[in-house]
Amino acid sequence: MKELICIVCPKGCRLQVDDENGHTVTGQGCPRGEAYARAELTHPTRVLTTTVRIEGALHRRCPVRTNGPIPREEIAGLMRRLDSVVLQAPVSAGQTVLRQVCGTNCDVVTTRDMEEEG
Repeated sequence: MKELICIVCPKGCRLQVDDENGHTVTGQGCPRGEAYARAELTHPTRVLTTTVRIEGALHRRCPVRTNGPIPREEIAGLMRRLDSVVLQAPVSAGQTVLRQVCGTNCDVVTTRDMEEEG
């Protein structure tokens, strides 16, 4: 029996998953909880939120995120890849930084407008 806390909605249901009986899920307050538990045990994914370097802006880091979930095991590799990214100001929120990362249709996009310094 595995226990998870559902992160799909703010309720934070405590889920119990019996992985011996085909991933039977109990404790969910809605159907999304069951889907979350099954996905978490079979193929966990996350949305990555981080920052990258930017030159020519007031701030030296620009916030970015994946615009969808990526496989959890790919996060470390994507972080190493993002470590070499350097943006040039100005950038707009929603601007694509990297396309189709980690073998998915997800892009890394900026989440803030960053004007030129000065």
